[in-house]
Amino acid sequence: MRILIAEDDPVSLHILELRLKAWGHEVVITRDGAEAWAALQRSDAPRLAILDWMMPGGADGIEVCRRLRIRQSTTPSYIIMLTAKSSKEDVVKGLDAGANDYIVKPFNFQELRARVQVGATVVELQQRLAERVIELEGAMAQVKRLEGIVPICSYCKDVRNDQNYWEQVDSYVTAHSEARFSHSVCPDCYEMVVVPQLALVKLGDQIAK
Repeated sequence: MRILIAEDDPVSLHILELRLKAWGHEVVITRDGAEAWAALQRSDAPRLAILDWMMPGGADGIEVCRRLRIRQSTTPSYIIMLTAKSSKEDVVKGLDAGANDYIVKPFNFQELRARVQVGATVVELQQRLAERVIELEGAMAQVKRLEGIVPICSYCKDVRNDQNYWEQVDSYVTAHSEARFSHSVCPDCYEMVVVPQLALVKLGDQIAK
């Protein structure tokens, strides 16, 4: 999991980086609010971020979190707020700003690891959900196309496709949906087409003899 750290204290930053890498994560380092905000706006931004509350750079952790929540996204970042502020009012303020979790300094590394794992799990679930939504939207688009008016020949029953070419209806439906055809013969066609053909074959055999 790629994780962004926004921390202006070099010692805390170094310790966090070492711990997260030891737990198998890839770390993106920023040292103030401006750097963090710029990194989190990138298309390849880490989906999980640990933000220090008090940072220089024109935006603290709370401000960065608020900006992220205002921005619309199908895959929002998971934010863990890291701070020495421990009052209930501060916790509520951090969560109201949009933080998903809150850790008070000095923190226990096992607690941090557990909270990071929860965040990683949430991010993975959100990603799967977003992918599933895209699949469903594609399926719905196909259904809408099939529900529309499709030109079909009154005689041979061929269908005119989107490129203005005529093709068999089974080919058209196969190309525009996940339906697959297994060809057979209906009872009416069997009586009107197959039976006369079998009779002709039988007659031909008798004449040949």
